[in-house]
Amino acid sequence: MTVDALAPRVMLGGTFDPVHYGHLRVAAQVRTALGVPEVLMLPAADPPHRAPPGATAADRVAMLELGIADFTGLGIDLVEIRRGGKSYTVDTLLALRARWPARSLAWVIGADAFAGLPQWHRFREVLGLAHLVVVARPGVDLASCLHGELAELWNARATPDREALARAPAGAIIRVETTPQAISATALRVALAAHPHDTEALIGLLPPAVLTYIETRHLYGAAADAC
Repeated sequence: MTVDALAPRVMLGGTFDPVHYGHLRVAAQVRTALGVPEVLMLPAADPPHRAPPGATAADRVAMLELGIADFTGLGIDLVEIRRGGKSYTVDTLLALRARWPARSLAWVIGADAFAGLPQWHRFREVLGLAHLVVVARPGVDLASCLHGELAELWNARATPDREALARAPAGAIIRVETTPQAISATALRVALAAHPHDTEALIGLLPPAVLTYIETRHLYGAAADAC
């Protein structure tokens, strides 16, 4: 797929451990809502605010490649995997800004992640490097989380106007309405470990090719003869 050299670059970071339809559908809906040609999925090397991934970077990338195959306009960027170490968003955005000095950049986050923005490493630098695209998360009432500096940022920068991407290379908080996806990678890993020979309940939660890969590679305790 050839992407317009001037089009905004929209990124969705995550561990993708494993990638599931929640990740993929949100990325696809954001792409449609913003009217951009592509959303890039950025798998983390070592997420700083959670336990190490259950699958290797190579396996998570392989699953992501399988997962995006049926979704038009989704791609993969391995900037964090190649850099290694802690995957701080600000460091990733600095690398992407060096790659695309003048282009509009947007970082997609769930409402729960946005609520924790003040705890991010060097969070005050983020909006100088990219726009933030905030999407709904099941069970998260964002309005109740807006206090202090976070509320000030929201009141000053938040907009539902997707054209904010075109007006500046960074700085806006763009609210995008998506269908909440009540699918959890943590719950998938727990289910795979607890019932390694019974993955029928997972059908419809992640792409069949990803589930087959998990079974074949015995990831998360899955058994190869599961059906």
